[in-house]
This record gives sequence, structure tokens and C-alpha cells, in this order.
Amino acid sequence: MSLMDKLAGRLSIPVIGAPLFIISVPKLVIAQCKAGVVGSMPSLNARPGPVLEEWLAEITEALAAHDAAHPEAPSAPFAINLIVHRSNDRLDHDIALCERYRVPLVITSLGARPEVNQAVHGWGGHVLHDVINQTFARKAIEKGADGLIAVAAGAGGHAGTLSPFALVQEIRQWFDGPLALSGAIATGNAVLAAEAIGADFGYIGTAFIATEEARADAAYKEMITATEAADIVYSNLFTGVHGNYLRPSIARAGLDPDNLPQSDPSKMNFGSDRVKAWRDVWGAGQGVGLLDRVQPAAELIARLRREYQAAARRLAVPNRLLRPAMAG
Repeated sequence: MSLMDKLAGRLSIPVIGAPLFIISVPKLVIAQCKAGVVGSMPSLNARPGPVLEEWLAEITEALAAHDAAHPEAPSAPFAINLIVHRSNDRLDHDIALCERYRVPLVITSLGARPEVNQAVHGWGGHVLHDVINQTFARKAIEKGADGLIAVAAGAGGHAGTLSPFALVQEIRQWFDGPLALSGAIATGNAVLAAEAIGADFGYIGTAFIATEEARADAAYKEMITATEAADIVYSNLFTGVHGNYLRPSIARAGLDPDNLPQSDPSKMNFGSDRVKAWRDVWGAGQGVGLLDRVQPAAELIARLRREYQAAARRLAVPNRLLRPAMAG
């Protein structure tokens, strides 16, 4: 079964909830999936390692119970994000648990590794790999990923610099498989726009930080709702990989957001003790200006769905600025 077949009839809107480091937990994933979007979380959020099995059991049992009670509206599949960088000393452990629970979708980051893709395919799962340019996109598909997440300019956390119009449409010149777009998507209008330029899904992270189920500091959630695109700073200082962060959180940490030094990418470390950067300096995308309150995830998804449907109806009306079709 293809990934698209696996998702058919299970989504209320074509959205994947991005895995949020530290923030995404079973409560959020379950709420996302029940409301009809793919919910996800990084495996490294479960600390220490044995906690991951508890969380996978909680998610699978909750979604199975929901599906039994609501056969007319089954939950969306969930995803686990695996950091496949060589510094992740938990990778083998986490893959084994994903296999045990037959995780339906795996999102891989920071490196494309054929052996990881093969392992996921072995239990019937599918792999989406996040990329910021064509080079990484082609490598991911060559090494066995089923689909791609195009991380464009404006995305929260680790992000690229390319316009979504360029990134998605260049990928579509050579790849016709599953494709999600990440980058300042915080409304249903933006989800429809992502589809219009060739993506299959909107990939939303920042908006889910400002939900009741997210494991984020209350001050972090409030900062999301009080800032705008100009408050996002792009830097590689905190992890060695360029990403987008909230200016007020950088200043609160005692740093000058306008004069951040460059980091050495070789110092990038995703070992099991790496949490400080995301705990003290908060990531967010340029869509923050469209978020004005903290709310349950189901309410956010309902709002996205209403906006998506309204945008589709609006675009179905003929544009009065266009010339009428010429007779004959």
C-alpha cells in the first residue's frame, strides 16, 4: 500500500503536524490524529529511552480506541521523527521500538540513510525526509525515502532559505511522489496555496506550539501569540544548523539578536544530553503573526479546515479581471 493510499479517507485537511522538539508529546499527537491531521513527535522527546515505548503504547491504544468508537471518522496515522545524524546515540534503540509498534510513518531529519529507510519499509511503514534544497531532495529519494518535506524560507526551527514557489516547483519537475511544504503555514488558506503550487500537504509546526496539548512553557506559547514575522531571527549559533528563532527569547537569554556569532557546523550534536538550545532559545516560524491565542489542537484544526474550505470556494468563482474566452 502506498503512503497516499494509507492516508486516503483519514484526513480532515491535508496537513501534517510537524514534530516539535521537546514540545510534541502523546497528548498533542493523539489530539492531532483524532482531529484528522497526521500528528508527529520526535523520538528524542521521550527521555530516557524506555519512555518511548510507553508513549508509543499510549498513542496506538488511544487511536485504536477512537477508531473503534468512530468508524465513520477514523483517526489519521501518526508519525515519529528520527534524527539520523551520526551523533544520535539512540537511533538503533528508537528504530527497534518503532518496528515493534509498526509506526505507520517515519520522518527522518539531518541525513538520508538507506538502512533506516529499509528498516521502516520492512515493517510496512513509509518515510518522509525533510530537505531544504534540490541536492538533499535527490539524495533522499535515491536512498529510498518515499516522500519529501520541502522546508522553505520562514519555517520554524531548522529551515532553509528558498522560496516555496521555487523549492516545490523545482522538486515537481522530477519527483511525483508525496510532498509536504513547510514554511509559515498557519492558515487554511496557506494549506490550499501549498497544494496549488504542487505540494500534497501543508506541514505545520509553530501553530501547534500555541495549543493546550503542547508541552511548551506558558511564556513560550504567549510569545508565539504576541510576535510577528519580523520577530524571527535566522541563525546557526544554537545547534550548528541554521534555524528560525523568536527574537525575544534570544534577548531573554542574554544575547544580542542582531549580533549573533556564527557557529561551527562540525559541533552539531544530537546526543541524548542535547536539550538546552530548544529549552532556552525558542524556535518559531514566520507564521507567528497569524496566531493570536492559545487553544485546543482540535479547535485550531477546525479553524484551519474552515479557512481551507472557504478559500477553495472563493477560488472556484471566476476571476472578473480575466478576459472572457474568445468566441470560435
